[in-house]
Amino acid sequence: MQENREKIIIRTSIIGILVNVLLAGFKAFVGILSHSVAVTMDAVNNLSDAMSSVITIIGTKLAGRRPDKKHPLGYGRIEYLSAMIIAVIVLYAGITSLIESVKKIINPSTPDYSTVSLLIIAVAVVVKIVLGQFVKKTGEKVNSGSLVASGSDALFDAVISATTLAAAIIYIAFHISLEAWLGAVISAFIVKSGLDILRDTLSKILGERIEAATAKAVKDTITRLDGVYGAYDLVLSSYGPNQLIGSVHIQVPDTMTVRELDHLERRIFDAVWQEEHVLLTGISVYSMNTQDHASAEVELSIRKILDDYPEVLQLHGFFLDTAAKRLRFDIIIGFEAADREQIHAEITEKVKAAYPDYDVHIQLDLDISD
Repeated sequence: MQENREKIIIRTSIIGILVNVLLAGFKAFVGILSHSVAVTMDAVNNLSDAMSSVITIIGTKLAGRRPDKKHPLGYGRIEYLSAMIIAVIVLYAGITSLIESVKKIINPSTPDYSTVSLLIIAVAVVVKIVLGQFVKKTGEKVNSGSLVASGSDALFDAVISATTLAAAIIYIAFHISLEAWLGAVISAFIVKSGLDILRDTLSKILGERIEAATAKAVKDTITRLDGVYGAYDLVLSSYGPNQLIGSVHIQVPDTMTVRELDHLERRIFDAVWQEEHVLLTGISVYSMNTQDHASAEVELSIRKILDDYPEVLQLHGFFLDTAAKRLRFDIIIGFEAADREQIHAEITEKVKAAYPDYDVHIQLDLDISD
C-alpha cells in the first residue's frame, strides 16, 4: 500500500516537473521578447512549481525509509518538512517577483505582444487547468498534502495566466499597459500561496485534531464487537500521511475475566488495523457496573448535576468503591467553554458536597477526538 502510494506520488510529480519546465521555458521566451514582466514572473512561478515537485519526490523517498532503532515509528513526518521547504521556495519566488514588479512600476517598459505569444499564453492556461485537476485529485486519492497543494497552485496559476492574457488584450485594444501592476498582483498571490502552505504544514507538525470521520469510524469498529459498551479517550497521533498510531479506553462489563478481556483486545487491535489501517498500541479498560444498584444510582445523580453544564460533553470511566469510599470519573468540557478549569472546580465542589464521605476525584479530559 505504502509502495503504491510512493510510486503514484513520484510519477505524478515527474509529470508536473516536465509540464512546468516546458511552460516556464515558453513563458520566459515570450516574456523576454514582449518585454512583459507579468509573463516573465509567471514563468518564474512555473519554475518554482517544478522545484516543488522535485522536493515532493525527495521528501516522499525519504519518508518511505524503513523504521530503525533511532526512529522506530518511521520517517513519515519528513513529508511535512518537505512541504515546509516547498512553502519557503514559493515565498522566495513571490517576494523576488514582487521586487521586480515594483522596479517595473517605477521604470516602466512598453510591452510588445505577438500573435504567437498570446497563443502560447492561452495554451498555458488550458495546460495548467488539466495539470492542476490531475495533480490535486491524485493528491486527495493518496492523501498527499504536497500534491494537493501543487494541484491547487496549478489551478490558481491558470487564473493568473488568464489574467495576464486579458492584460495583453487590453494593451493591444486600448494601449493601456497593466503589466507591472499585474506582475505585482501575481507576486502577492504567490506569496499568499506560500504562506498558506507554511501555515497548514506547521499546523500538522503541531498536531491537529483527527478528522471526525476517522475518529467515528475507529470507535464504530470497536463498539461493534461483542462485549464492548463504549470507546473513549481515543488519542491518535500522525507519524506522516496514512500513519496513525494511538490508544483508546474501552468500557466492558465488570464480570469479564482477564482471559476474555485479552481475547477481546486482540480482536479490537486486528479489526481497527484491517478496517481503518490505524495502529492501536494501547487499549485500556473501564469496568461497567452490572451488579451494584447503589453505584448506578450515584452515577445517575451525578449526571443530573452535570445537566446544569451544557459545556460538559461527556462523562465516562465512572468508578465507585463503597468500601474504600472512593469516587472517580472523567468529564470532557468543550474548548468553547469560557473557563474549563472553573467549571471543573464547580462540578467537583458540588459532587463533594453531595457525597461528603467520599474521596472524590474528577479527571478533566481534553476534547481530543469526536
